[in-house]
Amino acid sequence: MTDATAMDRTDIPGSVFAELTSAFGLGEARERRYLADGLMNANWKVETAAGVFALKRVTDVSLDRLVRNLGVLDALAGEGIPVSAPAPTVSGALVAEVDGGVWCLFPWAAGSHLRGVDLSLSQAASLGTHLGRLHEGLGRACGSGLLPAVPASVTSDVATPERAVEKLERLAGLVEGNGAGTAFDTAAAAALEQRRVLIGKYADRCPQDEVPGGSHGWTHGDVQYRNLLWEGCELTAILDWDRVGIRPYAEEVARTAQVQFGVDGVFDLARVSAFVGGYRSVVPLDASALSDGVRRLWWKRMTDFWQLEFHYERGDFSFDDLFTADEALLRWWTERLDQVEDAFVAG
Repeated sequence: MTDATAMDRTDIPGSVFAELTSAFGLGEARERRYLADGLMNANWKVETAAGVFALKRVTDVSLDRLVRNLGVLDALAGEGIPVSAPAPTVSGALVAEVDGGVWCLFPWAAGSHLRGVDLSLSQAASLGTHLGRLHEGLGRACGSGLLPAVPASVTSDVATPERAVEKLERLAGLVEGNGAGTAFDTAAAAALEQRRVLIGKYADRCPQDEVPGGSHGWTHGDVQYRNLLWEGCELTAILDWDRVGIRPYAEEVARTAQVQFGVDGVFDLARVSAFVGGYRSVVPLDASALSDGVRRLWWKRMTDFWQLEFHYERGDFSFDDLFTADEALLRWWTERLDQVEDAFVAG
């Protein structure tokens, strides 16, 4: 794993940038601009004599896994899936290791990031279709040896109500002991107390089986608006391939719909149904698998506190706004569990 501190995240020292341009054979660099949209990794737009590129410093995945994931993109692009294959270094490698960091480079992809509610219903359906084709393409990459074989079954860790409350109490102690009395501290303490009540009230809706329903295989891992580019009505690029892994397909469908269409504290259920319908037109995921995937995602959100762990354990406040937004959606979702699951199944 590599890491970049908050202080150096937006800047590349001149000597490091010179080494990078040499490693990738970019020639004279005319301009570089930090891109603030990313959450985990750091990205820049770089204009050079060789063209315009997106330069990425990867901080949250191992080098071996990153190289494996990047090695799939050329095959996917060859199938017409909207991805950009990485630009290799002058030695033919897909990554460059410079200044203790791991870097990769992509041709610049034009387009805009669109939140779910900014997509039309037909675009929402198109996104589902693209996700289905992506899953199929990753399956073919597995079959050709670019990815390891898929195991016969997968398991999913399900936090028990008791374990969730233990974590909640530990974080509540950190808020009380390490908080600075800010508005966020107050909101976090109130949210944790409300979660305690909800976990107790809905403990009987906790998934009981560690084996998720439905089929599974290779998935992208983070399909959502920050990693999607649109031009007009067309999806032009699926970005950020750090998290490729084997998961239940229903898990990725549910997560994509939640991040994409869970906006301003509510689900846009019409777009959820359109998106799922587009996916199922390619991959025949049955209703029971979808219901299982949505229920598991809801319980994961109910019992996970990762943004607070970043805030209080790492001193990283980058995800504070995300916590606030997710908390509002969780409350709305919990009050309408059956309605949300019906919207997925209706797709």
